Amino acid sequence: MRKLVYFIASTLDGFIAGPDGSDPSGPGGFWSPSEDYIQHLIEEYPETLPGPARAALGVTAEGIRFDTVLEGRKSYEIGLAVGVTDAYPHLKHLVFSRTLTKSPDPGIELIADDPVAAVRELKRNGGKDIWLVGGAELAGALYGEIDRVIIKLSPLTIGSGIPLFGRTTVFAPNAWKLIDHTVLKSGAAFLTYDRRPGTPQSSSR
Repeated sequence: MRKLVYFIASTLDGFIAGPDGSDPSGPGGFWSPSEDYIQHLIEEYPETLPGPARAALGVTAEGIRFDTVLEGRKSYEIGLAVGVTDAYPHLKHLVFSRTLTKSPDPGIELIADDPVAAVRELKRNGGKDIWLVGGAELAGALYGEIDRVIIKLSPLTIGSGIPLFGRTTVFAPNAWKLIDHTVLKSGAAFLTYDRRPGTPQSSSR
């Protein structure tokens, strides 16, 4: 069965964005990805690079791991604010929102229904794994459905911000097993964890 994979960049202190929720690697952001970080993405996760970045870097490789990307409205609107209506045109792109009533792009499928039910249906379908790009609120809603977490760990701390699973996810300890890791010369690390067998998978909100 397909896995739901939360593939996300995080600071050492567990934040995926600053308090305002803006893109940490965008203009005025607090983190500039290193060259070896970008190269690792190109080699191992080419489908996770946004379309404009793929074009600028000459990346044409098909998805190695994912063919579908899931995104919450707030995360999606970061790109929309700068004129990017579909950051991942090379993937099936689903945006979860109860307030957006019309898709801004033909490649974007809006989902207003329960994300847990939608993900369970996606898992039953064939294909490559499903990438949960964010944001934190959607990750919190899908906390019990995530099969794998890949943390792109940046070597910095910011003190406060938006945590991996948002600020309202209920307390529900889950055990994870480290199955792969890559540490780059720049200090960034890619850490892959699978949910340990026997850990309950159910909505935790």
